[in-house]
Amino acid sequence: MIMADSNALALTVLAEHFAKLPGIGMKSAQRLAYHVVSMPDSEARAFADAIITAHKTVHECSVCCNLTDKTLCPICGSDRRDRSVICVVESPKDVTAFERTKEYKGVYHVLHGLISPIDNVMPESLRIKQLLARLQDGTVKEVIMATNPTVEGEATAMYLSRMLKPLGVKVTRLAFGLPMGAVLEFADEVTLYKALENRNEI
Repeated sequence: MIMADSNALALTVLAEHFAKLPGIGMKSAQRLAYHVVSMPDSEARAFADAIITAHKTVHECSVCCNLTDKTLCPICGSDRRDRSVICVVESPKDVTAFERTKEYKGVYHVLHGLISPIDNVMPESLRIKQLLARLQDGTVKEVIMATNPTVEGEATAMYLSRMLKPLGVKVTRLAFGLPMGAVLEFADEVTLYKALENRNEI
């Protein structure tokens, strides 16, 4: 139990459910539980309905595997996107991050994870088959590997690169290096190496 035995059982159970969410610790879960039970009935019902509705209606886009409540997500359904370029990302949250830049005009493919044998996540667990299906008609000219610069992200990018290059598709990797405002003495070795490797002429 994450709350004292003196609390109502329903409150304890609610807090335990919040604690199962990513990034929510025990104290935060307890605060959320107290907040929810203090809501007016109408707000509590609306909150519960929103969870149930999202769980029932949100599913993967039939093309890119991003989350949507329609057959196609808004990006795949748009006639303004460049379908010759696919940006491959780990999760739907990464699509949101790229869209905030308002610079990328291509489309996406969401893997829903990264290859990680230690976590029992193998290639067949990811949406790789769906990605390969998108390359069959010759429309796609470039696939951008936009997985995070972690061991799992690099392994996934390399695995996909080996699969895609024989298909005649250009495979590129996001450039990683020093962020704006970074101080060199505090940067780790991998970041500095990537900054050197991805240097540009000025």
